[in-house]
Amino acid sequence: MDEAARVARLLERLRAFGAAYAEITGRFAASLGLHATDARALVEILYAEDKGAPLTPTGLSQRLALTTGATTNLLNRLEKLGHVERTREHFDRRIVTLRSGPRIEEPARAFFGPLNWNLETVVAGFPEDQLDRFEDFLDRLRETMRDVLGG
Repeated sequence: MDEAARVARLLERLRAFGAAYAEITGRFAASLGLHATDARALVEILYAEDKGAPLTPTGLSQRLALTTGATTNLLNRLEKLGHVERTREHFDRRIVTLRSGPRIEEPARAFFGPLNWNLETVVAGFPEDQLDRFEDFLDRLRETMRDVLGG
């Protein structure tokens, strides 16, 4: 099989997945009356919280590729709406932790619940060894992109 054609097909599928994910996030933003970047921030905060590793403002800034000033403005907007809370729960009280606000969790779970259920169903349809290989593939792609980006 032509290696360049395979790479092109794989990258097209990854690009299409990324575009679909961006569309879903955009619809989430619209459902809340938010700018897409604000909704992306909320999704990142909720996801990190679900993983048990809540973000700091700096971590959010890096994930969104925003300046610290732009991230502060974004967090101010989300905090004013009650979607985000900044807490000081680390032993070093200078470190700020980002938590979802009480008003956002239910709408987020209602919006993303069907997607999560459907994705879990898709994943359940594959053998574990294939999923392990796919995870390895995605990790290597991410590492390659980070190398190109310089970090």
